[in-house]
This record gives sequence, C-alpha cells and structure tokens, in this order.
Amino acid sequence: METIEPLYRFFTTSKWAARRGAGGISDFVAGNPQEEPPPGFVEAIQRWSVPRRADWYAYNDAAPGAKQAVVRSLRDRLGVPFEEDDVFLTNGAFAGLCVALKSVIDPGDEVLFLSPPWFFYQLIIESLGARAVRVRVPPPAFDLDLDAIGQAITDRTRAIVVNSPNNPTGRVYPPEVLRKLADVLEEASERNRRPIYLVSDESYSRILFDGNVFDSPAAFYPRSFLVYTYGKTLLTPGQRLGYLALPPSMPERELMRGAVYMMLFALGYAFPTVLLQRALADLERLTIDLERLQAKRDRMVTALQDMSYHVERPEGTFYLIPRSPIPDDLEFTNRLAERDVFVLPGTLVELPGHFRISLTANDEMIDRALPGFEAAIHGARAGRRRPAPARS
Repeated sequence: METIEPLYRFFTTSKWAARRGAGGISDFVAGNPQEEPPPGFVEAIQRWSVPRRADWYAYNDAAPGAKQAVVRSLRDRLGVPFEEDDVFLTNGAFAGLCVALKSVIDPGDEVLFLSPPWFFYQLIIESLGARAVRVRVPPPAFDLDLDAIGQAITDRTRAIVVNSPNNPTGRVYPPEVLRKLADVLEEASERNRRPIYLVSDESYSRILFDGNVFDSPAAFYPRSFLVYTYGKTLLTPGQRLGYLALPPSMPERELMRGAVYMMLFALGYAFPTVLLQRALADLERLTIDLERLQAKRDRMVTALQDMSYHVERPEGTFYLIPRSPIPDDLEFTNRLAERDVFVLPGTLVELPGHFRISLTANDEMIDRALPGFEAAIHGARAGRRRPAPARS
C-alpha cells in the first residue's frame, strides 16, 4: 500500500494538518462543508430524533419509507426499474463499496480501479484480501481507456470500480463509453467462464454542471453494484448515509441479495443509524446549491487561467485539478501553504505535477486565496528564470 503512507503523513503531520480549522486560512483540501448545511437538513434531523414509541431507536436495517424514497429517486433519475428488495441502506458509500466487493471476491482475486483515483480504493480492495490493479486514465480528457482495461483483465479479475462523475478529474463518462465498457466486461466474463462485476461509485452523480446528464453504468451492465452516498449531495460527509442497489438485470439476483445483506452484518453492521434512516425520505429531496457551486467553479477556473495555470473545467463533482507550475507538486503546495492557502497535492491521488482544489471552500476563502495563488505562480516563474550561480 505504497500510496497510503504519504496520505497518512499529509493528514496527520503536514502544514495543513497543523493549521486545519484555524481562522484566516483558505482550506481547499477536502470536500468538507465550510458553510451551513442545506435548508431543511437540521429540521429533518430534529423532527425524526423525537421518539414516537419505545422501539424508535431499536435495530433496523431500513426504516419505513426509506427504501421507497430511494427507489423513486433511482427510477426518476436513471430510468431503471429498481425494486425495494434491490436496495440496501449503508453507512455511506465507504461501507457500500466494501459490502459490494466483499460479496463477490475471494482471497487472491484481482480488482481493477481507475487512476487517478479516490485515494482509498486501493486500501479497501487490499484490506478485503484482493489484489488492487490500477488502470491509468490518460489526461487531458481523463476518459476511460477501454483498451487498457481489457489488457488489465486476467483470469483472476473479479471486479472493476468505476467512479463517475470522477473524483478527482470531474469527468462524467458518456453512455457510448459505458456501453463499450459493458461489452469488454461481458466478453472477458465469457472468456474467463467467471463473471466480472462492476462496482459503480456514484457519490457525485447529482453534482453536475452545465446541464450535464449522468448515466449509470448499472443501466448498461447487468452485473453491477450501484453505490451512493448523501454526503456529497447534502455536503454533510460526517453524517454517514447511503445505499447499495442491485439492478433488476443482475443474474442470480435473489442469491446476490442474500450475500449483500449478510455482508452488511459481517463487515461490522454497516447499516446507517436509525435516525438517518427515518430522515432519509426528507433528506432525499434536499441538495446543496448547485448554481452557486457552478458559479464558484467558473470564478476559480477563470481566475486561475488568467494567472496562467493550466486547469480544465470539470463536468461534475466539486474539484479542480490545476497543473502545478513546477514539477514537484508537494513543493508547490507547500509554497501555497506558506500563504495560508491549502490544497491537496496531486501525488496523493496518483496525479503528480497537479494539485486538487475543493470548491466547497466559501467565498471568503476564495477571496483570500486568489492573491496567494497568483503570488505562488509568479514566484515559480521567477525561480525558473533565475540564472544558475557562477562556478568558481
């Protein structure tokens, strides 16, 4: 797990770790809320926290109305006829990913994931006893490399994790690419005489810009697990609420339902708290202000491009990934940190020479940060132009 130690060091001993939460800094590191939650969130939690009978807080895998709300949402958004028995409430997407993979892999199996990735995919895969196999997604488009995926598949491949819209690239994979991916997986499954499963991480499926439309891989490939969290849509990542859903086309569907249900217990009771289950139908209707988020994206992209940063306009999520003006992104993020501007080094998401900006920072943070971004790139340019010292 060579990628885990640098991540651990950054989150525990970096300049950002020392200053995290301090006043006056501009924190663009993580997708954490820097403002109040969406209107209605607190009211929903308060309303459903009041007990209405003695067993209000008893064990529960799905409070009344919760699965119905999920199914309505999935059918409306994706056009796929999910059923309530296909839906399993989880303690966020983290738990959903673990449950999906553990339901199908055996020790020694291989699981493919796309790189640059969300930085915990490798950790999850290897902690479950499988071998993590990365497949590079080439810049600048960051689209799926179907040839590379096909070449990475072996007779031990059991699953692939696909994240769309993608963290950190912001790429939304189009339906024609997802159809071709389904063909690759179907052909490989037949060749191996052993099914390959697709775990679709759809955490950002409602964080879309410019009228973009999201298509779920589960609509194209029968052996899919759809994993979702409300932590992104509501920008409340500390309230762990999500679900795992099986498409109605899943082969041996009843057997898979049983496997998923038992894994929710085996992996440490991975259901969400009963309070969040009861509030889910209310929370399903809420979202962060996407127009305002898009306005922040546009402001940041325009400002950084005017400063001569190379940065693309993401199609979804709430991240930007500018190119570092010097090859060493760790060094450049340290220079930004000296100006109280904190970003995530691209090296930590397997994208060296870049850095990641979270648009969840508030407007005041952006106001303070823009002069720091400009001073840092000017300093980098001056350093490149500085003549080498004369030799004696």
